[in-house]
Amino acid sequence: MTTTTLRPPARPARKQPRESHKADRLWKATPLTWLGLVLGVLLSLFPFYWMIVIASRTNDAANSWPPPFLPGGKLGENIQRVLENGDANIVKGLMNSFLVSGTITVATVFFGSLAGFAFAKLRFRGKNAMLLVILASMMVPIQLGVLPLYILMAELDWLNTMPSVTVPFLIGGFGIFMMRQYAEQAVPNELIEAARVDGCSTWRVYWHVVVPALRPAAAVLGLLTFMEQWNQFFWPFVVLADPANPTVQISLRSLNTAYFADNSQIFAGTLIATLPLFVVFVLFGRQIIGGIMEGAVKS
Repeated sequence: MTTTTLRPPARPARKQPRESHKADRLWKATPLTWLGLVLGVLLSLFPFYWMIVIASRTNDAANSWPPPFLPGGKLGENIQRVLENGDANIVKGLMNSFLVSGTITVATVFFGSLAGFAFAKLRFRGKNAMLLVILASMMVPIQLGVLPLYILMAELDWLNTMPSVTVPFLIGGFGIFMMRQYAEQAVPNELIEAARVDGCSTWRVYWHVVVPALRPAAAVLGLLTFMEQWNQFFWPFVVLADPANPTVQISLRSLNTAYFADNSQIFAGTLIATLPLFVVFVLFGRQIIGGIMEGAVKS
């Protein structure tokens, strides 16, 4: 006798819901999307291209009408004139800005991550009140505190020195709040408890567990802080009255003090001051973009 086995009937393939098809259409770039992206890139790059065009021309060509739209051959000469300008002292300004911006960036990332970890994962009295004070400090513009801060710098005899533009900005409320929000989601409580069971102190938990988890956010915070301090003009202009000890923004201002502005020299100096920011972004761009994307996914 032959035995026959009964097989269940094959199930019909399920149709994908309409929502998935709508999602696929949503994420497909249309020609209009590409056109908008190209226009956005061109509008973003045009100021930098225009800066190179004017920096590579003579001052007569920079002030002519219609203006030139192609680079000239005077870029090296204009850059040399900027570097040899004793009133601007741009080499000293670049060195001072590197020192100030680098110090503030390192301090902001370190203290911000340390305080953010404490506010996110540790328990202590007055934590909510202290966090509220930090958030309130972010709402006060620096212009309101210029007079008392200037008096304090004068009492410390720090006027016309680099500590006057460095020490007041070593830590800020934005860095603490940003690191606190990121540590709240990026550092699991179970990981901290496991480190405690293994005998780690609070400092070792921070250094070996929290710091690696906060690295993407630290890269973003570091870039934002470096750019902000590199472009800082108001406070250095207040406390650095000595033209022999400027920051780079004060040096650029010194290029525009003549009755007849030399636009080619001004734009050449601006190009020199912009290159360090470009180099920093090229070196750390992958980590920065990765940190932004990871933070977006976590949120």
